[in-house]
Amino acid sequence: MADSNSIWVLADDRAGNRAQVLGVADVLGLPYDVKGISYGPWARLPNVVLGGSTMGLDKKSRIGLSAPWPSLVIAAGRRTAPVALAIKRKSAGQARLVQIMNPGMATDQFDLIAVPSHDPPIAGDNVISVTGAPHGLTEAVLASARDQWMPTLAELPAPRIAVMVGGSTRRREFTHAMARELGVRASEMALAAGGSLMITTSRRTGAASSALVDVLDCPSRLYQWGDEGDNPYLGFLACADAVVVSGDSVSMCSEACAVPVPVQIFAPPELITIKHARCHATLYDGCYAGPFTGVLVQGRHIPLNAAETIAGAIKERFLS
Repeated sequence: MADSNSIWVLADDRAGNRAQVLGVADVLGLPYDVKGISYGPWARLPNVVLGGSTMGLDKKSRIGLSAPWPSLVIAAGRRTAPVALAIKRKSAGQARLVQIMNPGMATDQFDLIAVPSHDPPIAGDNVISVTGAPHGLTEAVLASARDQWMPTLAELPAPRIAVMVGGSTRRREFTHAMARELGVRASEMALAAGGSLMITTSRRTGAASSALVDVLDCPSRLYQWGDEGDNPYLGFLACADAVVVSGDSVSMCSEACAVPVPVQIFAPPELITIKHARCHATLYDGCYAGPFTGVLVQGRHIPLNAAETIAGAIKERFLS
């Protein structure tokens, strides 16, 4: 049977998926358990073959999913969908399933599906559309980060421009030439405005990070992936007067738009997939961001967080 007060968050090995489910759970504001899951070779099978089963998980993950079953499951991505359905079956249908993104199987088996507006639409009364990817960067979280980090960043001249660098994806390479272009143009933007840069790179930036660092010629604070100390990613965003973000990650672009300052997306055509381009277009259309021009612009926008939309739908449909 299901525990009427229990919420499970299925957190797999994809950082973007983890950020989305944890973001929704945090915004929901209720206690929850994180169920870390890893996959075995059977996870490559289509979901229509896997059905509602844990067959795609490794042994340790399967053992970690046991009664008492939850009343609510929050999951993201195609590979988590069969697992969520297995939990619902084992709870005798009592567990409600909230799935972020297309589950890749019959949608009427889920209680709520949140589909990003840049993905192909899905029909159904249980489907809602959201802009961007959900995350946990609420106003309260950002305010706390600002209080923590601003004392160490106050010496940087304003405007302080956060530069959030992703990198190569499974299909596209973040080249040295791209990194160099981003470094040169961001430096020129900061110098023209009399400001500074706050730069973070990611694991995916790889060796291209050196090409970006070599061309910086303005006041800056730099954190490269693997540096000692706390990663200031959240602090840089919270303290930014403007943001430049590489367009290779839907989650990172969405997090950049959580702050109400001008956001520009660096999107070289050779780096950006069709899906990424559709995401950028929705952010541009919603006035949350614009293409990277190398010129600092003024203005503010409403902070973006799809997690608030999803959490609101959960409360209205299942918790009211």
